[in-house]
Amino acid sequence: MLTAESRKTDFPSLDGRVYLNTAAEGIPPLRVRNALNQYFADKQLGMDGRKPHFQTLDRVKALVAEFYGLTPDETAVCSCSSEAYNLAAMALHLKDGDEIVINDLDFPAGVTPWLQPGSRATVKIWRSQNGALHVSDLIPLLSRKTRLVTTSLVSFFNGFVVPLDELRNEVRKHSDALLSVDVTQALGRIPLDLRDVDLIVSSTHKWILASHGGGLVGVPSARAETWTVPAGGWFHLKDPFGVQRFDSAISQPGAASFAVGMPNFPAIYAIEAGLSYIRETGVQKIAHHAAPLVEFCFREISKLPVEMLTPANCQLAGIMAFRHPNAETIHQELLKQNIHVMSHAGRLRIAIHGYNTMSEIEQLIRVLRSLLPG
Repeated sequence: MLTAESRKTDFPSLDGRVYLNTAAEGIPPLRVRNALNQYFADKQLGMDGRKPHFQTLDRVKALVAEFYGLTPDETAVCSCSSEAYNLAAMALHLKDGDEIVINDLDFPAGVTPWLQPGSRATVKIWRSQNGALHVSDLIPLLSRKTRLVTTSLVSFFNGFVVPLDELRNEVRKHSDALLSVDVTQALGRIPLDLRDVDLIVSSTHKWILASHGGGLVGVPSARAETWTVPAGGWFHLKDPFGVQRFDSAISQPGAASFAVGMPNFPAIYAIEAGLSYIRETGVQKIAHHAAPLVEFCFREISKLPVEMLTPANCQLAGIMAFRHPNAETIHQELLKQNIHVMSHAGRLRIAIHGYNTMSEIEQLIRVLRSLLPG
């Protein structure tokens, strides 16, 4: 990552292949493997291993807090972003007449809890135009009935970056709604400013280069009572083994209530290793390194006979996407050249991280030009 030497040392599996699919799966540095080995060594201690397990969890919460702009007590680790949003839906106690605003560029994890038959809220869809979400189109959907506006900061679908400052301002101006932001496709890739966000969620197996099995939750203390999950379990409860344990179950408020049950310690060890690697490398340096690669890639693909799904003249993070009638054939030809991108339903998606190089992007463009002559 960032240098040929560190890439070779930390990511030996990238030797000889062009990997442009981090938006689906990140490639962990070798220190993540070492962290998982350390988890196993600690687990071999039996009950004595719980001390280093929980110490690792404390360090992870401190790391997440640093990236989210919160305190460690305002963060928690659950199993994935889908679990985080299902728990969030429980916390809101939605009733008839409540309204939730989702958008058509978002990932299912943040959308589908509100669409379940048991959800009593009315769902409104903030629709994109030509691949972009315009906050002016959101404003008519907002009212005093709006309980939540939820969105990903960076769209998994086409890489569009939501204008968060403008979004925050208009949500506060036109409603009393909560604002939830999924940073799965942004955390570890671009600098974040998450001030005045009421719920922050991220997966862990993409840009932060950790493992599956983690959901990073952030709840500012001012919103702790609002986001208190009424779930059964033990780890997130105030007094699960007390004398009143068969009379009531009371959740800890806020982020702590999202940590239902025994923490997934293997994932937590991996998360510490991945986030530490990203912090030491520097998100700003990663963004600075990758920006010209993204710009070059977008510019050159835009010249090809394809339907660009990523809008022009918008902020770019690490993702871009396009459609073509022969997308699957193109995908298979790219794989023959050991170039890895995402293909789904006629859409090809490219994701560029700090371990990618300009020579790799040039190789991708050469192959695409040969497959898609003008």
